[in-house]
Amino acid sequence: MEFWDWKIRDLKETREAAETAGIVISGFNGDADYSLIDPDHKERYLDFLKQSIKAAKETGAKSVTIHSNALGEGGVVVDHYDNLSHTVKLCSMYDTLLACVKMAEEEGINLNLEALNITTDHVGNFLKHTQMAAEICRLIHSPRLKVLYDVYHMQINEGCICDTISKYKDQLGHIHVADVPGRHEPGTGEINYKKVIRHLEEEGYNGYIGYELFPLTDTARAVKAIMEAC
Repeated sequence: MEFWDWKIRDLKETREAAETAGIVISGFNGDADYSLIDPDHKERYLDFLKQSIKAAKETGAKSVTIHSNALGEGGVVVDHYDNLSHTVKLCSMYDTLLACVKMAEEEGINLNLEALNITTDHVGNFLKHTQMAAEICRLIHSPRLKVLYDVYHMQINEGCICDTISKYKDQLGHIHVADVPGRHEPGTGEINYKKVIRHLEEEGYNGYIGYELFPLTDTARAVKAIMEAC
């Protein structure tokens, strides 16, 4: 399982509940109020990531998810940074990620960098394409930094799901699933998830797949659809 905000949870109880249930906590969001693309946020971003990594170790989670922009209530992008050039944003993200990776390597925690859709849920987010996320991870070249490939977000932004998986398979650290439109379970929208899951297997992906979605009707039916899609 995974969740968004570790700050609202009792970490000890969360770990104990997961262990009692016999399930693994794969990860949660590792950033919140600060942005990778804002050079003025670097130290504060790193300070918060340090807390997130500590929380991950307390819960037994193996990874934390990170983003280019701070996200507010409902995933709204807090600041579009229209005052900063593309160059400043990209260089700031690269520079801060280098420091993030050093911390992750020292602590033995994985970082998953996620691109988000910019039309439906996260207007103004800087990191919007798999190519940028994968290429910056390749440049940094650390086993502790990979791409969180969210099929829902990337179907909206760029499409070409299977080709993208093939092209960047070496950089995929985690997968998120939801159908388009609506962010519901597989089979409710336009994505052929039987093909997507099969393609991930054919390309050798053996990491976690997180079903980050809102059930169209109820959880039981959503779980049934998820199992059928596998």
